[in-house]
Amino acid sequence: MIKRNFEKNHTSEMNEKNMINQQHSVSGGSITVSRKVTHQRGRKTNKRAGKVGMLLGTCAMALGLTVAAPSAGAQKLEQGVRSEHVLQLQEQLSDLGYFDAGMTGYYGAITKSAVREFQQAQGLSADGVAGPKTLNRLNHKVKAEGNTLRQLAKLIHGEARGESFEGQVAVGAVVLNRVHSGEFPSSIPKVIFQKGQFTAVDDGQFNQKPTATSYKAARKALNGADPTHGALYYYNPKIATSLWSKSRPTLLTIGQHDFTR
Repeated sequence: MIKRNFEKNHTSEMNEKNMINQQHSVSGGSITVSRKVTHQRGRKTNKRAGKVGMLLGTCAMALGLTVAAPSAGAQKLEQGVRSEHVLQLQEQLSDLGYFDAGMTGYYGAITKSAVREFQQAQGLSADGVAGPKTLNRLNHKVKAEGNTLRQLAKLIHGEARGESFEGQVAVGAVVLNRVHSGEFPSSIPKVIFQKGQFTAVDDGQFNQKPTATSYKAARKALNGADPTHGALYYYNPKIATSLWSKSRPTLLTIGQHDFTR
């Protein structure tokens, strides 16, 4: 259950969230590009044509498998993108001392500046775009731990493990909506651990091991999915006692939770 917010936090991290409605989402999974190689089979006019067709098809399949293999250098991240991969990028830059702002998962001006500084230090083209060379160099310098993703998955598990997958994504989306709202801390971890906000953090359920579904829901939310359409709060009307929560207009109900703004 989520509780009422008692603080507004406007920090420089707000620069990371400008034009958030114009963001470009990157789908989940490892940082990779998947290319579909199609082989159109026409009518076989002779045996030789059939053999050539089979050979081309085999080569196409092999190429597809090779290109689709996870590779941090196969993806370009740039300003305007919101995704789990941007969050990973921010954590790595922070570990190296280039990024000193909240972990948002949004590639804004602060992230671009940090990428440019890293590129300059590494003798790379300093354009502020995290392309293949930059991402490969970054992965060589520091391992991606995924701490913030893990925290979001733990919160989702603690708050909504009995809900449908959509309901779990919705809880993650509320966290992201708060980060980008300007009314809450501009950082995923700070939103999660803001005093008195989430029951699972207060009663220790947050410390339970998250499931694969919780991780999947966290990634879905980080990559832009929002079943709540911008909700900042949610509560279970069957057990909630807060009149303040119940007084807010309900945007929609998913499972046991009413989502409000």
